[in-house]
Amino acid sequence: MTATTTQTPPPAAPKAAGAKGRKGRLSFPVILLIIAAAIALVSVVRIITGQDQLTAQGQITAALGLAVPIGLAGLAGLWSERSGVVNIGLEGMMILGTFFGAWAGWQTNPWVGVLAGVVGGALGGLIHAIATVTFGVDHIISGVAINILALGATQYLAKLWFSTGDAATKGGNPKQSPPIDSLPSFDVPGLSDGLSSIEKHGWFFVSDLAGVLGGLVTDVSALTLVAVVLFVGSFFLLWRSPFGLRLRSCGENPVAAESLGVNVYLYKYIAVIASGGLAGLGGAFLAMVPTHIYLEGQTGGRGYIGLAAMIFGNWRVGGLATGAGLFGYSDALQLRNGGPTVHALLLLLVVLLVLLAAWKLWKRSFWQGGVSLVVGALVLAWYLLTDEVPSEFVGATPYVVTLLVLSLSAQRLRMPKADGMRYRKGQGK
Repeated sequence: MTATTTQTPPPAAPKAAGAKGRKGRLSFPVILLIIAAAIALVSVVRIITGQDQLTAQGQITAALGLAVPIGLAGLAGLWSERSGVVNIGLEGMMILGTFFGAWAGWQTNPWVGVLAGVVGGALGGLIHAIATVTFGVDHIISGVAINILALGATQYLAKLWFSTGDAATKGGNPKQSPPIDSLPSFDVPGLSDGLSSIEKHGWFFVSDLAGVLGGLVTDVSALTLVAVVLFVGSFFLLWRSPFGLRLRSCGENPVAAESLGVNVYLYKYIAVIASGGLAGLGGAFLAMVPTHIYLEGQTGGRGYIGLAAMIFGNWRVGGLATGAGLFGYSDALQLRNGGPTVHALLLLLVVLLVLLAAWKLWKRSFWQGGVSLVVGALVLAWYLLTDEVPSEFVGATPYVVTLLVLSLSAQRLRMPKADGMRYRKGQGK
């Protein structure tokens, strides 16, 4: 009698660390192909509609300038929410940045104003951190309170500081500051003029690409370069350093982070104060670069749009930058060109909705694909039956784009697991 033996199959090899995280991420060549396809699509729309401003150098330059404060607000939200603190108070922190930046800037020089704007925003971040981290106040309530307090405080201080004495004689009043000196800006020698020459030929794709690249190297503010450095630095600091790993662990599982020796309170404080400083820098940019003056209501909801850009970017730096660029582009269109150019965007929207419908139907999401087709048909009818978008709708273009983008990207989003949750020290014991 022989014993029957069974062989146990060898255990499956463990997946490489981070393999799951890398799945679905786009490689750099794929990203370039997507950008090229987007430019080609806009080029087709430009040729059909005759709206050359869609990819004009001036349009891209304006879009970049409008995208920077939105991007900085979004980056501020990213820092805060990666540590587990929801920051609805970005708008108020930007308001503090515009006010204190202008207040210091007109009396000294714009770079001191930039620093003052960062400090003003960081002060708002500190208040938010004390309320949410130390006292456990609901994050949304604290953020809304900061927005209200910042607006009221700056209105009161503007009446005291901008409408009396030397400030009043230099053009200040209760709703605006005296003018501020300009920050330096630059063109890339040779490249800017050469790209502008190619753009004027109106060639398919080539001229559009030249217009886009030319806009990125023409009349670029020094503060824009600072913003680019902050984006790159934030990526490496948050995703490529032990500090960033600890900070992100506070937003994913603060109990586990504390059990490993991470001072959760400290990291949350650092993140939220940095968040306020970045939002303040975005506010200072608004006061220093486009207008060279503080104006009441200057932020115009850009703190909220920055928050939307962060969500669109799935709480990641690259996606956030893309979202900020999209919102800045739509904002520049309605400010520079108005109804006719925004009307051309309707045709672009039709194409995007059809592509989305095809993708959803291929993924067997028949309900969503059908809705996309119906909406695309309605937008196409709107485009064919009109010659210009009403002025009331033109002003709302950035906000409509914000809602549309968020609705289309909602299904793939993943926020930090402990984002917005109240945490007390020693909670896991």
